[in-house]
Amino acid sequence: MAGRWRWIHNRNRRFNFNCDRSSGQMLSLSTLLSALLVLASQLALASVPRFFSSLSLVAMLPLAGFVFFATIVCARWLRKLAGVSASPPAFVLFNILFLWVVYILVIRQAISSLLDAFLNAECALLLFGLYRIFSSDPGIVPYESSFSVETQCKDLPKSISSNENIPVFSRVRNCSKCKANIRGFDHHCPAFGNCIGQKNHRLFIILLTGFVIAESTYTMCSTKFITRSLNTVKIGAENQNALSLYVVISTMLFSVLQVLWQVVFLMWHVYCILFNIKTEEWVTPCFPCFAFCLL
Repeated sequence: MAGRWRWIHNRNRRFNFNCDRSSGQMLSLSTLLSALLVLASQLALASVPRFFSSLSLVAMLPLAGFVFFATIVCARWLRKLAGVSASPPAFVLFNILFLWVVYILVIRQAISSLLDAFLNAECALLLFGLYRIFSSDPGIVPYESSFSVETQCKDLPKSISSNENIPVFSRVRNCSKCKANIRGFDHHCPAFGNCIGQKNHRLFIILLTGFVIAESTYTMCSTKFITRSLNTVKIGAENQNALSLYVVISTMLFSVLQVLWQVVFLMWHVYCILFNIKTEEWVTPCFPCFAFCLL
């Protein structure tokens, strides 16, 4: 229990950007900054169909990726100048809410009732899953217990400890972000605000799969809306329908970009499960220069 509370205390310290400010002010400013960053990035994406309406949706995709990346880099530079920090979990949360609001206010009118109920249920489950994994215990091991396990591991014969069929005691790793020992440590996930370990790895895979399904469904729904709207709305016209179409196109591009990297990320974790390896065990020896950033 002491190890659990120490982990919570150290994890909360990651949101501190000024020791003189109260915790409530830090949390409020961090959340506000994340919300503003979501609005800025989505507005930047909306400029792609607005100013490059002659391009096809496929041609807009790499341009949208560049614009989104440039917006995040500029925002990060401004944050460092201002001495403030954003909350990655809040950034993920506000992106979900933004897409959900766009769907309800704009896209929903072009979607069947069954698909509408399915997408709304997916968004609600994503919010619930995000809360569960943020507050979950990844497999905290008290420092005393981890020291005992490490001692036992050292006492094992090399022929036994090197056997791949026997559980590896050394899979208790220390997370440099949370300052805690995690059993079955895979990696630290900034987007979910928690370590991924033995106790929440299954939830992580389920939630990642849920994001892929929900964003794919959103892409399908937005494509239906865009197809219907192109027959009645002239791209480049300055009217409310055209502005709504820009937002729908930009959010669809955002969803496609998310699905592209999340599918690869999910396939990687399936590979790790099949071959019984952890992200930390692969990244650290192969790419030690990235180990500190990713883990």
